[in-house]
Amino acid sequence: MYATRRIYVERWEHLDSDAQYEVTIARGGKPVRGIQPERISSVEEKVMYWRKANHIHAWFVKNVQDGQDDCREYYVACEQVRDLLRVCTKVIDASKLIEGSIYGGTAYTKDHPDGVERRLPGKVIEDPSVAKRLLPTQDGFFFGSTEYDQHYLEDVVATRDWAARMVDDCERGVPGDIYYQSSW
Repeated sequence: MYATRRIYVERWEHLDSDAQYEVTIARGGKPVRGIQPERISSVEEKVMYWRKANHIHAWFVKNVQDGQDDCREYYVACEQVRDLLRVCTKVIDASKLIEGSIYGGTAYTKDHPDGVERRLPGKVIEDPSVAKRLLPTQDGFFFGSTEYDQHYLEDVVATRDWAARMVDDCERGVPGDIYYQSSW
């Protein structure tokens, strides 16, 4: 799961020089032969990466992808990022971590060929009702844990921090369009 920002950098002749981007492609400090920087029309920047954050993915599917979970790339408007920031902040504010046990994987043995769930000491959200309402987990193939624990909350905090940076960039007029894509 990742978010990118694509910046259109086409060098139109009718633009003043201070309105034009200059792109340099170098390797080892030397220009790469065969690539003509003046013909580059856009630059893509990876601005966020998630791994098995199924609750964040579910939010994108519902709020950006119109319910379509198809691994395609989707445009994310600044207002949608602002909404995600609000949701993450509410979940964080309502989530107190307490000692508990968390999922530690599944052990497959000769005696247990279907697997036995391992539990490890960790932290869980004391009352996950707000998290379940605003950013519910989603199970599925390669989707990771569906528990409301320290790992769930770490993904929410990382997403909140990313969304805050993107909202700040939008408000400051940083150029570029944000896109979300998942791959399973």
